[in-house]
Amino acid sequence: MNMMKKPFEMKLTPPQILVSGFAIIILFGGILLSLPFSTRTGLGTPFLDALFTATSAVCVTGLVVVDTGTHYSLFGQIVILMLIQMGGLGFMTMATLVALAIKKRITLKERLILQEAMNQSSIEGIVRLIKKVLAYALAIQLIGMIVFTIRWSFDMPFRQAFYFGTFHAISFFNNAGFDLFGLYSGKFTSIMSYVDDPIINLTSMFLIIFGGIGFIVISDMLGFRTRRSLSLHSKVVLSMSGFLIVFGAIVIFIFEFTNEKTLGSLDWTGKIWGALFQSVTPRTAGANTLDIAGLRQATQFFIIILMFIGASPGSTGGGIKTTTFTILIGSVIAMIRGKHDIVLFRYRLAQDRIFKAITLTLIALFLVLFTTMVLTTTEDRNFLMILFEVTSAFGTVGLSMGLTPQLSEIGRIMIILMMFAGRLGPVTLAYSLRPKAEKELYRHPEGKITIG
Repeated sequence: MNMMKKPFEMKLTPPQILVSGFAIIILFGGILLSLPFSTRTGLGTPFLDALFTATSAVCVTGLVVVDTGTHYSLFGQIVILMLIQMGGLGFMTMATLVALAIKKRITLKERLILQEAMNQSSIEGIVRLIKKVLAYALAIQLIGMIVFTIRWSFDMPFRQAFYFGTFHAISFFNNAGFDLFGLYSGKFTSIMSYVDDPIINLTSMFLIIFGGIGFIVISDMLGFRTRRSLSLHSKVVLSMSGFLIVFGAIVIFIFEFTNEKTLGSLDWTGKIWGALFQSVTPRTAGANTLDIAGLRQATQFFIIILMFIGASPGSTGGGIKTTTFTILIGSVIAMIRGKHDIVLFRYRLAQDRIFKAITLTLIALFLVLFTTMVLTTTEDRNFLMILFEVTSAFGTVGLSMGLTPQLSEIGRIMIILMMFAGRLGPVTLAYSLRPKAEKELYRHPEGKITIG
């Protein structure tokens, strides 16, 4: 049996194992969610809708074709919650947890897969990092759960508050965006009824930001007291994330200040909370306190840009990542200044990092534009709404202008594929599909072409 199994295992590269592993979990989750007892009515869910929900949960997106709170039963909601946790932390991380619990040795092959899953440059200390990931994730989610439970116990029975606190702490930390408030404030309303609530806003943003900056950065921050320094990666992530949140909040505040459908009807406190939260949530969280469809078109387009950038490497979020965006901006500045190197915090970046950033961005841009072009022919909606939904799917954000529940079958399949590509990353998908690399025996002569 082992002799038959081993050659098959060796044929699969780490990226291929990641892609197939996520696909299997999604398929299994779709089957569970399509069962009659997964719904409140007991009538079951069409398989494509169930598969869409499972993909959205595993890819921690939050786009839904049916309202989670009103459509799914307790069993269905727990299935979604498990899929979110597995998708956010990664199935290999969860498998490592089980292996460590039963004291099983982590093989070299498994360490290589973990390296790919966590987007690390080497396997050195990868198991130690996974242990930290699990500890940090559980601790942060526990804090969120406690605060949410206490706050919501004033609005609902304690048992319901505890369940809501647990569900939304896991959902928001994993940047999934699933919510149950369709039971209280209407379908697809997210947490809009808490737009000016400081406790809900602060707790939600705390979970979203820590889920989005990445476990490497969290570990680096916790070790700052002893080392008195941060890595270049952490400095870039924290500075760019902070800039995008502050700048985003200012832009949204200005654009929506007089819009009666969003900030215009709120007092100054509500305006500030609304703008700040709506700047944080494109970090791929998906929860919203403002009506996305009611935003001005300029704001909607600006949020598309934020969603495309997304979260940071090694996190629960998607997008091209903050580090990639920083490298692109650095490339432009270096070119304008006539410099050969991109220098960040007095460190010169390697050429392969720059090439990877450009490659990732171009593949991501192609996927978003191609899918948008296809959906403009299959869906009878305006271009901006379709582009918003597609970018939200790619960035695994989950913000919606209301198009997702109305998508055709072809549209739902396209969005499923986009969520899958966004969660795994365009480069990982490309690596999983490429043929086995062969050593180049020669190099072509160098040529020059005119640019610009």
